[in-house]
Amino acid sequence: MTNHDYVHGYTERESLRLVDQATTLTDLLHSDTAYSPGSHVLEAGCGVGAQTVTLAANSPGARITSVDISEDSLRVARERVAAAGFTNVTFQQADIFNLPFASESLDHLFLCFVLEHLPRPDEALARLKRVVKPGGTVTVIEGDHGSAYFHPDSLAARRAIQCLIDLQAQAGGNSLIGRQLYPLVSAAGFRHVRVSPRMVYVDSSRPALVEGFTKKTFTAMVEGVRAQAVAVKLMDAAAFDQGVADLYRTAEADGTFCYTFFKAVGEA
Repeated sequence: MTNHDYVHGYTERESLRLVDQATTLTDLLHSDTAYSPGSHVLEAGCGVGAQTVTLAANSPGARITSVDISEDSLRVARERVAAAGFTNVTFQQADIFNLPFASESLDHLFLCFVLEHLPRPDEALARLKRVVKPGGTVTVIEGDHGSAYFHPDSLAARRAIQCLIDLQAQAGGNSLIGRQLYPLVSAAGFRHVRVSPRMVYVDSSRPALVEGFTKKTFTAMVEGVRAQAVAVKLMDAAAFDQGVADLYRTAEADGTFCYTFFKAVGEA
């Protein structure tokens, strides 16, 4: 994956959105992920370290190597992990498709929101499996933008979401990949694959999720592709802005929002 393939961009705003997302979803996505002391974990595609902090906190005795292709993202990740006081993480610039690790040299593999941005996720998983020891584990977490539904419903909002789906596809990614995790992970050669859906349901009785997920994670993600969507004429500016406004409308007192993540766990 080259830097320009990341449809959301590498802005400071996107970095903040990723942290908001990780913080909001920590329990939902990571409560059942912990690695034993002394084990060596590869976090592939760590980005700005939004998930790395949680990995380090949940497995303080494990040794975590976090890699990403973007040196700018790694710089932010190093600063974030250092500020959090964790010392069990090493960062390294590396390409998932050309990993600098020996075959069967690592105990566990972790990917979160990575495969959706890769043009060849099946090949990426196969190459990653090579470095995992027999009996080691893989954990893959992805979203699925097709799982979003909300009240009040809005055609403009659904069209704005579709713009994000289409733009990510044009960049070589797949924002509907969550529903494909079982066949993808299984086809890569991992055994005993289990996939669990992790649904986020938001209403006004859950103000932390209203702010952290509906507004700052999902709607901010859609809003972030406005310029691209308008430039390639997927929607005109007024219609896109109405769609975003309608997504924010779901965060009001009588609104609701639903979205499903998928978490796959398997063995090498």
